[in-house]
Amino acid sequence: MDIENLIKDTFTAHEPDAPDSDQVLAATRERLDRRRAVVSRPLAAAGVVLLVLAAVAVVALNRPARDSQVATGAGPTGGSAAVAAPAKPAIAELAMPYSLGWLPPGKADYLARRINIGGSAAQPDKPVYGGEYMLTVTSGPQVLLVDVQEMRMMPVGQAAFKSGPGRPVTLGGRAGVESSHSGGPGGYEVYLTHPDGGSLYVNVAAEPGSTASAQQLTDAGRRVAENVTFPGKATVTPAFGLGKLPDGLRMCTFDVEKGGPSGPSGSRTSYSVGTCATLPPVQVRSDEPGQVHGTAGQPVQGHETRYVDEHGYRTLWILKAVHDAPVAIAGPGAQAELYAIADHLVLPR
Repeated sequence: MDIENLIKDTFTAHEPDAPDSDQVLAATRERLDRRRAVVSRPLAAAGVVLLVLAAVAVVALNRPARDSQVATGAGPTGGSAAVAAPAKPAIAELAMPYSLGWLPPGKADYLARRINIGGSAAQPDKPVYGGEYMLTVTSGPQVLLVDVQEMRMMPVGQAAFKSGPGRPVTLGGRAGVESSHSGGPGGYEVYLTHPDGGSLYVNVAAEPGSTASAQQLTDAGRRVAENVTFPGKATVTPAFGLGKLPDGLRMCTFDVEKGGPSGPSGSRTSYSVGTCATLPPVQVRSDEPGQVHGTAGQPVQGHETRYVDEHGYRTLWILKAVHDAPVAIAGPGAQAELYAIADHLVLPR
């Protein structure tokens, strides 16, 4: 197996035979909510919080290029050449800043996110905070929760554990501190020195209602940590993509979660779009059909739309943009800006 792409291969291999996706995703969302409530790990709820803390310039990752080639050939009667319409661009995969070389055996579901808040004009691809993988790995009756994230703002010496004081450890040649409490909050946790500063955090715990021994959690957590590679070549596949955005707008964040409105084999996807220096950004996300309201708007890419202005916060829904699910573009910007973004989305064929 290509070690650099293990995470992508794992996700892909397990999609057809994953357990009840709604149950797994519900557990993932509960886990995300729990992490947002933990004050001892201020970076775990990375979504909007870190963006508010230090949003600056960023470059979009793996943005798909439009196909500019034109196909020509003789007509069926040998007459003038026929010109084909440009091919619709494919949805580009999104690059993660590091790769996972090993996961516990089982069926995996995931949420992967990346937030770019520390780039500069000289180094737009070098963020202070990079990315996070949150996985639910099911093996028979046992369900393990795996969290791997960069904490570039937290040196190892400032590591905070949910399960008690840590102890020194060296894994994969990197120094750090670890702690384990299989019977309570935290499970196994380790902070390792990040090659570019700060920490790499790895947490392996049993899902509430499931059990795992302290040694199993420790062995799995250490092995996950030992096999993280930088910078890595792992990618995740969103439900829809961002094409060439209007001038001055960039991708600031993305979240890709398996399942959601596009079905068990698809992905729930969201982006933050803006200058990445001015808040709040525009949210572009796959949505639930039941969230749609407002009045009919202008068609976008052949799809009907709905538009609503709620005290200056505007939302444009593109109906049935991702199979039967809508895509919402929402923010305080002008109506024309929302339509400009919508016109440049890369939707499934």
